[in-house]
Amino acid sequence: MRADNSSHLAISARRRHELTRAKTVRALRELDIAGAPVTFEAVARAAEVSRSWLYTQPDLRAEIERLRALDRRPLPTQAPARQRGSDASLAQRLEIALARSRDLTEDNQRLRRQLAHALGQIRAAGLPVLEGPTAPRHTSVTIGPC
Repeated sequence: MRADNSSHLAISARRRHELTRAKTVRALRELDIAGAPVTFEAVARAAEVSRSWLYTQPDLRAEIERLRALDRRPLPTQAPARQRGSDASLAQRLEIALARSRDLTEDNQRLRRQLAHALGQIRAAGLPVLEGPTAPRHTSVTIGPC
């Protein structure tokens, strides 16, 4: 005769649910105490639960939304004065970037000339030249039926 395990399963499911809720409440408190942003994503990650499960728990959902609403600090519109660059420093950074761009352009042109020269030497030597993105990297041989 089979034993009825339904009561054991129900007890086990209830215990798992309680442990999951306790873990979620602990994660929620730790995020709040640490001053970290309290979002569904952050709580789910910290408690190792799914966001969809959090949305199905009315009391946890309400607490997350309450803490999230408290964290509505206005973002600074611009950097503090000590972190902003002066016009002179910005102009200097721009000049450095433009000089770097000119150097890279010259390097690119020099390398293109060297490549063209090398390809000319290969052609003059009568060697095959494979160019472009369609050139095969490896040659292969197709073998017909035996």
